[in-house]
Amino acid sequence: MPNWLTLGIAVAGLTLAATRLSGLSFGSALAGLALGLVVMLPGHVIGATGAGDVKLLAALGTMLGPKAVVLAFVYAAIAGGVLAVLVAMQRRTLDVTVARTAMLVRSRGANVAEIEQTSSDNRFAYAPAIAIGALVAALGF
Repeated sequence: MPNWLTLGIAVAGLTLAATRLSGLSFGSALAGLALGLVVMLPGHVIGATGAGDVKLLAALGTMLGPKAVVLAFVYAAIAGGVLAVLVAMQRRTLDVTVARTAMLVRSRGANVAEIEQTSSDNRFAYAPAIAIGALVAALGF
């Protein structure tokens, strides 16, 4: 996720709030940014998401506000799970993915290093899941 895009979204959201062209106050836009950052940062710290994903949700928080950005996070997690299954099916690795996930839960994370090996084809772009989550939250679902 390029910095110019996430910065542009954040500036646009804050500008819309400052000029009262959105339904959010400037304080709510800032709170949305902060909350978007807070809810996504742990995933980045453990290596589950990229920094661009964190910046994207934080930037979208300026347009969604604090309540909707949390909903966007939840919807993004659901969409991400669905996308993960679809990607695994497309790559013909669903059986391995499900087995590794079950082992991750059973071992309480003891096999994280195995799952995160750079030789594993287990990564996919998470920005589409964030976009879906933000859209669903913005539509008021």
